[in-house]
Amino acid sequence: MGLNNIFILCGGLAFFLYGMHVMSHGLQKMAGSKLEKTLKSLTSNPIKGIAVGMVITVAIQSSSAMTVMLVGLVNSSLIELSQTIPIILGSNIGTTLTTWLFSFAGVTNNNVFLLILKPEALASIIALVCVIIIKVAKGNRRKDIASIVLGFAILMIGLTQISYAVTPLADELWFTDVFLVMLKNPIFGIVTGTVLSALIQSSAASIGILQAISLTGTLTVGVAIPIIMGQNIGTCVTALISAMGTDVNAKRVAAAHTYIKIISTLIFLPTLYIINRITNGVFGDKYINPVGIALFHSIYNIAMTLILLPFSKMILRLTEITIREKKDNNLQKVFLDDRLLTSPSFAVIESQNITNKMARLSHDTVITALELLDSYDEKKYRSVKTGEDMIDDYEDKLGTFLVKISSREMTIHDSDQVTKLLQTIGYLERISDHALNIAQIAEEMRDKELSFSDEARVDIGVMIKALREVLSISINAFIENDTKSAKRVEPLEQVIDKLREEIKARHIERLKKGQCTIELGFILADLLGNLERISDHCSNIAVCMIEIQASVLNQHSYLSKVRKSEIGQYSDDYKTFEEKYRLN
Repeated sequence: MGLNNIFILCGGLAFFLYGMHVMSHGLQKMAGSKLEKTLKSLTSNPIKGIAVGMVITVAIQSSSAMTVMLVGLVNSSLIELSQTIPIILGSNIGTTLTTWLFSFAGVTNNNVFLLILKPEALASIIALVCVIIIKVAKGNRRKDIASIVLGFAILMIGLTQISYAVTPLADELWFTDVFLVMLKNPIFGIVTGTVLSALIQSSAASIGILQAISLTGTLTVGVAIPIIMGQNIGTCVTALISAMGTDVNAKRVAAAHTYIKIISTLIFLPTLYIINRITNGVFGDKYINPVGIALFHSIYNIAMTLILLPFSKMILRLTEITIREKKDNNLQKVFLDDRLLTSPSFAVIESQNITNKMARLSHDTVITALELLDSYDEKKYRSVKTGEDMIDDYEDKLGTFLVKISSREMTIHDSDQVTKLLQTIGYLERISDHALNIAQIAEEMRDKELSFSDEARVDIGVMIKALREVLSISINAFIENDTKSAKRVEPLEQVIDKLREEIKARHIERLKKGQCTIELGFILADLLGNLERISDHCSNIAVCMIEIQASVLNQHSYLSKVRKSEIGQYSDDYKTFEEKYRLN
């Protein structure tokens, strides 16, 4: 093996690993928006868990990324530790698809259709076509698909180069007489496979390299099997590294992943060698090709999944024994784990779920504050204060997490979602601030033993009813992503603005007649201002949703256009709300 072959080998490895990265990243980018729905289908049924693990791993082409994602989900308390075992087992099966794709490198049949699948016959043409599509296509989805296929083409070109570079090894005495003899020791084979996979941080990629070496015709079944098992173990390194600094349950996810791989090796390897000895080495000394490696990899992972699934609870118990929860563990629960950024689309959806919780809390905080105006209660006041503090915390942590997402490469849809969420959490935080202001107004009136006149209470009651509706419509529209309902917010907000002016005018009339005091006037103005500002922020949330859907980020232009409408849905809704919330 000359110096030129070494250069070709290095180039082939570079192409192979880069192609693997491009393909995996592209698949995650496209499939990420569906990952959350798939994960949310988890139930106590372990079969569904296996299916989920398979589907997601096939979608993102990385069992390591899947496990890192699980570590992040458990660390954020988004799923339970017990749900992860079937997913990990399913992920092991899902990763076998990649090795089957690599097996095309070993096609030698003269059938024209099979020869087309050979990388040297197809990869270069595919790469050229994909580059042209990326350059000329207008749709981002087409470009994303072309990028994924281009990654696969680059990967196969790299695999071809690796195969070409290692072909001379078949004639090298040191390789056949020393290295391969050493690899006949299964322990050495397992260690070799583990180290290779750990360095590359991808079992699929390391198995692809093994498939390329098998094309030399010197790799036997007995040598390949321990290496494949070691490669499966080596991929655990990524999850173990990612679990550093996490809580106990997240560490147990990485441990469970590792135990599954080690236990599988401890079960399968002795069994295989016993069978081989009984059959007088019927298969151990036979040479293996890329298809044979892919076949064994699939059988091995499917068999181990079927064997270990009934013992899921025992695997969990093993993680609990080896990773104990410390009594002095002061680690705070993670809000949204940065490991979720492995899949930006998935991170966006989880951010949406957390923002939905923030929106519900904002709604409940306002409602509780409004109840204090009728009947002050110290417990409810503390509830409003606690809710406002929690919402401040939501905004701070969500905002930080969303900024981190925005630095990642995303689809246009996900980028729009991040923009919407960043704006919305600000509006929700301001709504909670006004809720606390209302609670403080109620406290002040209680302390000073003040009360509004009967007429003022009736007028305020009408405005509060309108506010409750606009708050409910906007929050529900945001959570359900219902832009049709969101379009009803602005006309109701305009009605609330009008109510504020009418109530202020009525107060001035009562003040002139001596029916109200100046002090109560200040309190009333403060209360009306907070009520009106809450409705303004409800409108901002709704308008942001509508703009994102229409891909137009100009709030003032939109509001101006809508408010000038004299016909259409806006006008009809405005008249309906105006009649509904008319002052007596």
